[in-house]
Amino acid sequence: MPPQLQITPRFSSERGLADHGWLRSYHSWSFASYHDPRYSNGFGCLRVLNEDRVEPTKGFGTHSHEEYEIFSYVVDGELQHKDSMGNTEIIHRGEVQFTSAGTGIQHSEYNVNKSLWVHFIQIWVKPNKSKLKPSYTTKKWSDEDKLNKLCLLIDDIKNSNKASIAIHAPISMLACILQPNKSVNHIFTRTKGYIHLIMRSGYVTPYGENGKSGAKIRIGQDIILEEGDGAFINCEQGIELLIESTGDINAEFLLFDLE
Repeated sequence: MPPQLQITPRFSSERGLADHGWLRSYHSWSFASYHDPRYSNGFGCLRVLNEDRVEPTKGFGTHSHEEYEIFSYVVDGELQHKDSMGNTEIIHRGEVQFTSAGTGIQHSEYNVNKSLWVHFIQIWVKPNKSKLKPSYTTKKWSDEDKLNKLCLLIDDIKNSNKASIAIHAPISMLACILQPNKSVNHIFTRTKGYIHLIMRSGYVTPYGENGKSGAKIRIGQDIILEEGDGAFINCEQGIELLIESTGDINAEFLLFDLE
């Protein structure tokens, strides 16, 4: 592996896990009651990446946020969002719900489905400006938009266009659904990256059996990630990363290009 590209895996079995029965939440960084000094400050402007599953008719009651860009990528199921700006919406697979909390908002998130769990990735990013006016938006992308290609979902407001969601931070989020034996390449526009392979085949505890089947990706020359795994990437601007699907089912992952 060239010295300009350093990849450090963050294995799913080492993530923080909060299992409250109605909520099963994996934390890539310190969050709520989970604290690990090695992962206490996020990575660059990326501060929270939680992989959540919420039981039918359960959810997060009204609570406050400020000075964060907060967004959810729905993997399966239905997630209802209500906020103090007057927004009420149910989002589904393929949709991203984005809130710029700015000077402060209150919101709630519930699984309003009576029979199916909702599975989503929640991400918090620290903005590069304070005291922003709160705002809310959603956008939808089909599986076809992400099939065997990197689809740009979120981008720095300095670069974004109508096809992506604008964020007040030096970060881009791309999504891909990569079929077995297919590959994609990404050229980094910044000096950090993070990749997360979604635990799509089902919930697995840290002590559960993983690795025998399911989605897998190879990044760089020799690092294999299984479902739920992530990896920190430190690189030079302009470095190209090869991502290959080596498992027996489609691999759905998020890739962050950030400072």
